[in-house]
Amino acid sequence: MQTNELNGPGTANGRIEPAQYTAARVVGFLYVAQMVLAIFGDSFVRGRMIVRGDAAQTAANIVGAERLFRFSLATDLIIYATVIVLVWGLYVILKPVRRDVALLAVFLRLVENAILASTILGAFGALAFLSGAEYLRAFDQKQLEAFVSVSLRVYGAGFSIGFVFLGFGSAVFSYLWWKSRYIPSFIAVWGIFSSLLLSLVTLVIIVIPGLGASLGLTYMMPMGLYEVGLGLWLLIRGLKEPSASSPRLTSR
Repeated sequence: MQTNELNGPGTANGRIEPAQYTAARVVGFLYVAQMVLAIFGDSFVRGRMIVRGDAAQTAANIVGAERLFRFSLATDLIIYATVIVLVWGLYVILKPVRRDVALLAVFLRLVENAILASTILGAFGALAFLSGAEYLRAFDQKQLEAFVSVSLRVYGAGFSIGFVFLGFGSAVFSYLWWKSRYIPSFIAVWGIFSSLLLSLVTLVIIVIPGLGASLGLTYMMPMGLYEVGLGLWLLIRGLKEPSASSPRLTSR
């Protein structure tokens, strides 16, 4: 028996269900809110405190604004908690398109989220070495600064690993957006491109670490534009009812 690709669970003759509209609003809000929190934590806090190649200055910056540093880590944990809600929302919206493919995207994003959440242990390790605890008196200041530097490097490496899974998971979700016709095609295509760019460039940087310093955040910006753009679209315009005559909604 032939069925339309959008005639999956939760749909009626391929039409968008109320739960999908609600999930779209939630996803749109979370994309925008998470980006704001990420910019605060990465650029305005840790980006100014962590000085590449200067362990002493980095340690001094963190000690001088430890509460702010901890607050940035708390905002990261909020992001990772809400990413679970975001992934759930994306699955609710896109599972009628291809449930198996949507599950693949969910697994990739959940692995990414677990890695990024555990990465924060590296930052707490740096704080532990700067705590001035009694057991640290066995080490001199230079050694403690070296330990802090290593902890923060592990922290940064965790982001790189997580970003690989983030990009691949986002690319799969973007493919489903393209298939669904729920949003304009150019947004979905840009999502596929920017997501794969994030994963592939991150993999190259893992092999050639020096490349990361020269690229900075430039290779991440397309992905940021995609997430914010998609978030704003879902908040303002919402989902678009796909046409039954769409060439991407062929029977299978």
